[in-house]
Parts: sequence; C-alpha cells; structure tokens
Amino acid sequence: MNSLIRITARCLRSGAAVYMPRQAGGRVWTSSARFLCAAADVQKALGDIVQKDKVVVFMKGTPAQPMCGFSNAVVQILRMHGVDDYASYNVLEDSELREGVKAFSNWPTIPQVYFSGEFVGGCDILLQMHQNGDLVEELKKLGISSSLLEAEKESK
Repeated sequence: MNSLIRITARCLRSGAAVYMPRQAGGRVWTSSARFLCAAADVQKALGDIVQKDKVVVFMKGTPAQPMCGFSNAVVQILRMHGVDDYASYNVLEDSELREGVKAFSNWPTIPQVYFSGEFVGGCDILLQMHQNGDLVEELKKLGISSSLLEAEKESK
C-alpha cells in the first residue's frame, strides 16, 4: 500500500480516478486516487492494485454507471453472483491506465477482471465461466459464496 501511495504522490499530474466500493458499517463509500505517470510506475502500480483486492475490474465507467455494454455485462454477471465488494477502475478517466492495463495483462480489450492478483480475462471469458459453472468454483476459491449457488440450493 505504501508503494502505491508513493507512486500516487509522484504522479499527481495525470489525475486517474478510481472507484472502489467498500462496506463500512453498512455504508458503501468510494475514493479517488491520482497516479500513473511513467510506464514502469504504471506496471508497478498495476501489480500492487490487482493484489490489493480479491476481485478487481478495469472497466469503462463505474459499476453504478458502466459506459459500454461489455463493462455492463461484467458488472451484471458479478451482481448475479452476489459479488458487490470489488475494486473497479474506470479506464476512461486515464489513457495511461487504459493502455497500461492492456500491456500489463497482454490482453487488448477492456473490461479486464482479476481474481486475487491473477488475470481472469474479459467479458467473454467471464460470461463463459458464468455459463459453464466455473465462476462459482473460482469465487469459492476466493472465499466468496455465489448467490446463484445459494438460490439453487433453496429451490431444491
């Protein structure tokens, strides 16, 4: 965390906005950060960011207001599984973040999803995992019980 703060302080001029929902006493709050100036700093910051939370999504817009259909689909898939506590970064706010995350993952499109620091894929991969049941298993590995699994148990 301290390295991210140092990078943030060094790179105030670029102005990236970050949306990170957090539960605190039943309230959801968001925060902003300004970071990312040099390519090496971008890669270091991205490495720190994807490790910080169980689920991280780089998307166009925010979960409350997705700005493309693919980002909206990722938000809806996570919502169907009851995953509400995840970090989301709006790549439309910073072109360096947008290009940096593509280089970091070696994946050309946005959105991008990470579980515990590991790159999962984009909308197509998450949709496929949702359809074949793999997403429930991956969430279980993260200690997250899928709402769909709970609903299935209740219907039996």
